[in-house]
This record gives sequence, structure tokens and C-alpha cells, in this order.
Amino acid sequence: MQPKFWITVVVIVVGTVLAGYFLMQSDSPAPPAPAQPSTRPPPASGQSITPEPAPAAPVIRYPLNSAVASPLPELDKSDAGIMKALGELLGRKRLGLSFTDGVIRRVVATVDNLPRQKLPVSVMPLKRVPKTFVTTGEGDSLAIGPSNSLRYTPYVRFFTAIDTANLVALYVRFYPLFQKVYEDLGYPKGYFNDRLVEAIDDLLASPELPGSIKLVQPGVLYEFALPDLEARSAGQKILMRMGRNNSAAVKTKLREIQQEVTNRPW
Repeated sequence: MQPKFWITVVVIVVGTVLAGYFLMQSDSPAPPAPAQPSTRPPPASGQSITPEPAPAAPVIRYPLNSAVASPLPELDKSDAGIMKALGELLGRKRLGLSFTDGVIRRVVATVDNLPRQKLPVSVMPLKRVPKTFVTTGEGDSLAIGPSNSLRYTPYVRFFTAIDTANLVALYVRFYPLFQKVYEDLGYPKGYFNDRLVEAIDDLLASPELPGSIKLVQPGVLYEFALPDLEARSAGQKILMRMGRNNSAAVKTKLREIQQEVTNRPW
């Protein structure tokens, strides 16, 4: 288990860029199955051919109004614009926590992989949290140290203090670029906002564990001792590592974000 701290969140969002602020490896999206030849028998002589129905268009569960007041930059030239907007929302000092290249691509890849077993380190939007992962005990008593959560507390406090409506409005403003990256990632008929909601749902389903969390160290990295915990998604394991109180605070913020991207009439 790597001692890194990436949320979204997301978790999230900014488009979850912020989610990216705290919250990555994963298998590449499965390639589309090859087209299968038709198994329909050829029509008899003189018989008309009934055309096969066109495949149904994918259902978009949570559509966003992608209309923008001003033209967006090209994707490869979008870093300056989105970082400027984030700086105005978060404060420029906080931008030092994140990478400034390929911001939208990093966020989309993070969100897409949070519900999976692993997250590619190479595409994470945030730099590592300072200090090392804190453990206590050894052997059968090896566990996450009580003070480990303190490493994340300042980040969580900052994240939870962000104005949710303004954060999501920024996400919606740049949404066409997020959608393009998601399609290019291997989902030409997918809808990124739906994937974001799925990722948040998965994060919200992470267990809230009382007491110490037992670990094992089969190699260089730590793992959860309980197979049920180790088998959970990368996003859920991130929340479990940061401690119960921090996890609860992040979940509260994620619910606010989810409410905004699913129920607000954009």
C-alpha cells in the first residue's frame, strides 16, 4: 500500500480537478470486442431484406449543459486556462500541491481508475503528501499508526472548505474538454460525468472502520491484512488509509459535489 494521498476525489472533481487535489497501474480499458459477422440466413429469392435495427444510443444518466459563454482553448493548450481558474478559486499557494501539465488528462484518468483495483502513479494530478506512511507494531500487530491521519488533515480541511457550487461550475465550464479526454481514453460512447458519479458512489461505499486497521507487508508495500479490505477499490483504500474522521469529512464533501452534478439544472 503506497503512502500517497489523492482524493477524489476524486474525487474529485475538477472536474474534479480538485478531487484530484487529494486523492492512480490500472489495467487499460478493455479494447472493444471485434465485430461479429451476421448470423442471419441469406434471404430467399424474391424475399425483401428487413434492415437490422440500429444499436440504441448509450443512455446518459446525468447530462450537463456543455454550452460555454466563451470558446474553450484547445485541449493541448488548456493547462494555463484551467490552472488560472483554479488559482482564482483555491488560491495560488495551493496550486503547488498539483502538477501543472496535462491537468485535464490527469484528472480524467484518475476519476476513471478510482473505482478500479489500481491507480497509475504516472497520471496522478497531485504530488506526494510530505512525510512517510505511519505504522505501529510488527508481525501480527502491524497496523496503521494513530498519527498517520494527521498527515492528511490539513488537506482535508482545505478540501472541505472549498465552495462546492463554484467548484462544480468550473468543472461544467470546462466539461467539453473532460468529455473529449474521456472519449480519447477508450470510451467513444461514454459520458464522463456519469463516470464521475460512479466514482463518487464507489468512494462513498468505503467502510468506516473503528479502531486500528491491521496491515501485512509481503514485500516493499503494505497491504490490508483483511482480504475484504485489500480487495476493495483503490479509491476506497485511499479513504480508509487517511483515518475515520478525515474519511467522513471527505464523504460529506463528495455528497455535496454529487448533488451538484446530478440534480442542478445546468
